[in-house]
Amino acid sequence: MPLITDDAPALPLDAQGILELAARSMFQLFSSVSQGMFLVDRSGRIVWVNEGYQRFLPDLGFSSVDQFVGRTVEEVIPNTQMRRVLETGQPVLIDLLTNKAGTFVVSRIPLRDDADRVIGAIGIVLFDHPETTLQPLISKFALLQRDLDDARRELASQRRRSLAVAGDGERRSKYTFASFIGSSPAAAEVKRQARRAAQSSSPVLLLGETGTGKELLAHAIHAASSRASGPFVSVNIAAVPDTLLEAEFFGVAPGAYTGADRKGRDGKFKLADGGTLFLDEIGDMPQSLQAKLLRALQEGEIEPLGSNKLVPFNVRILAATSRDLAALVREGKFREDLFYRLHVLPVRVPPLRVRRSDIPALVEALGEDLALRNGTAPPELLPDAMALLAGQPWRGNIRELRNVLEQAVMRSDSQSIDAAQLERILREAGVEPAAPAPVQDPGHATDAEDESRYLRPLAEQVAELERKAIAATLKAHGGNKLATARQLGISRATLYGRLENPE
Repeated sequence: MPLITDDAPALPLDAQGILELAARSMFQLFSSVSQGMFLVDRSGRIVWVNEGYQRFLPDLGFSSVDQFVGRTVEEVIPNTQMRRVLETGQPVLIDLLTNKAGTFVVSRIPLRDDADRVIGAIGIVLFDHPETTLQPLISKFALLQRDLDDARRELASQRRRSLAVAGDGERRSKYTFASFIGSSPAAAEVKRQARRAAQSSSPVLLLGETGTGKELLAHAIHAASSRASGPFVSVNIAAVPDTLLEAEFFGVAPGAYTGADRKGRDGKFKLADGGTLFLDEIGDMPQSLQAKLLRALQEGEIEPLGSNKLVPFNVRILAATSRDLAALVREGKFREDLFYRLHVLPVRVPPLRVRRSDIPALVEALGEDLALRNGTAPPELLPDAMALLAGQPWRGNIRELRNVLEQAVMRSDSQSIDAAQLERILREAGVEPAAPAPVQDPGHATDAEDESRYLRPLAEQVAELERKAIAATLKAHGGNKLATARQLGISRATLYGRLENPE
């Protein structure tokens, strides 16, 4: 064992000095053994690049360091996640980064000042060419990726099969309540009402603006009802010419008129027998057909066009409209007796502008669906883009949100999407972008707390606390469910279950 002499270097005597020495030593060590390092400031601009990293610049499209330094990290390093580190202050110790310079194993570490504020971040390339240096790890990752791709293809196949027409003309529902994304109070309430409606056999009237998800809820109500094994048949009244609606509903007898099929044709009531008939845009039904529909609902039997024979049916009616049916009744444009026949279990579907806290989760779900359809990676929305989405009025609701997101994905050369890209798309659609707004926290209590809040069953209070914890963690991670589940210490499946059944 070597002796320690008096002239041997000694550690600083104070803890702060030791920490500073350790920081310098670690920085020098990483700078020498890593494949490259760079620093960004709080705004995300490159401020320093070491000599090792400079060898990647030509592949990234830069001939000199001066062209690289001073630009934002997203501009110069495709697919980087450095901005997320700056926003959250959370390090990413090990990650795979792939861009036109190659595939790398990287670390991203936030830098903090004495007040523990994030003032920048350091990016470290631990390995380049990991396909050779980390072959066992890459092989395992590739296997997992193949399994994920297989699962996605199977889900897509199941969706296609659910839409396939069976031999007797039946169709099955393709959505459940889990498909209605959102954990905000408004989303939780509409799902609670719809679940209750699913347990009944009475008609349900779904009311709400266009694009809010009324048809999706109709599928979900059928899937959760006692008729789930029966057919789910839908007809969009606004899409069928008035002259063809009667035949569409009640069917056509053989040879009923010139050109009619000699075998006859079943109508939607017959096709839906034993299941559910969904009447979309019921407010657009012509008055001439309203009386016949009312009689069919009251008597439980129909008379095909050109026939004198009454055909009984057993159908549960779900209807939806974006129009004000009560106002149409007052104006004499919709039969009052038919209105009361349909308005038994009304469910009002909220517009997107009253459930803005659901936007991150909706963006994640829509992005995954687009990725599945296009065979690409899901888009990553930067914080400024998510804030911009949260501030829009969304007159077209979720349908408009999907359109904007799909355009952004198709137009972007990068997986990351910023606010500027979304603003251009909105303006091209004739919409002046509203000011960005922070995503609301669905678990935030607006009423002042008092002791009476605790005079409730303990299970109810625990459930409320759990909802708030999930909502707060989702917000902290920008709607990322995997990160949320990890922080809460639960599986992703458990998290999805909590979001689907918030009550």
